[in-house]
Amino acid sequence: MKQIWIITKKELKGYFDSLMAYIMIVVFLGLSGFFTWLYGNNDVFFINRATMQPFFGIAYWTLFIFIPALTMKQMAEEYKTGTIELMLTKPISDWQVVTGKFLSTFLLIVISLALTIPYYISIASIGPIDHGSVLTGYLGLLLMSAAYISLGIFASSITSNQIVAFLLALIIGIFFQILFGITSTAFSGITGDVLSYMDMQYHYNSITRGVIDSKNLVYFGSIILIGLMASELSLVKRNIN
Repeated sequence: MKQIWIITKKELKGYFDSLMAYIMIVVFLGLSGFFTWLYGNNDVFFINRATMQPFFGIAYWTLFIFIPALTMKQMAEEYKTGTIELMLTKPISDWQVVTGKFLSTFLLIVISLALTIPYYISIASIGPIDHGSVLTGYLGLLLMSAAYISLGIFASSITSNQIVAFLLALIIGIFFQILFGITSTAFSGITGDVLSYMDMQYHYNSITRGVIDSKNLVYFGSIILIGLMASELSLVKRNIN
């Protein structure tokens, strides 16, 4: 656990040293705030109701784009610079490397979401708000982010090119974000059910409505675990070669 935390702190510090963290946080807060308060048919003032649903809706799509940009360098940069070989000469396992990098990006997302709490406080001051749905909404964003981070790290683990890693993560994400949901309507029976279950937006929407079902938790937990295990296997294979 100590080794994982050392890697986590190193990678998190790297985000802030390169200004990536500051840029991501400022743009994320700006976009989510703009669409929550000022623009569109779903902003707080237009619907005239104290709710965080406009924020959860825009944050879902904003993080979907931002996370591949954050994870693209996690492994690819290590491969390109050759520092992965130096790292693995130390008493650190492949799983600890993958987990540490995952946690650093996840903590950056946690920090970004924590900075949106003033939105929650402001909206709650306008009128009665469903605090339970707000908590589950944040939970949904954290689970969704963790799932895409694990997939993004996997994409970064199979190439030394950061742009390729970004595009791969985005393409993989599009399947979970859009394509599974669309194609599920074209099939019936077991195939349709499986494709519908793979749709991340379905599980996210279920949680943000205040419904914490075990199948939703299992879904996100499975995606996270599969992504991290695939990243570890990719790292092991590259080290063997």
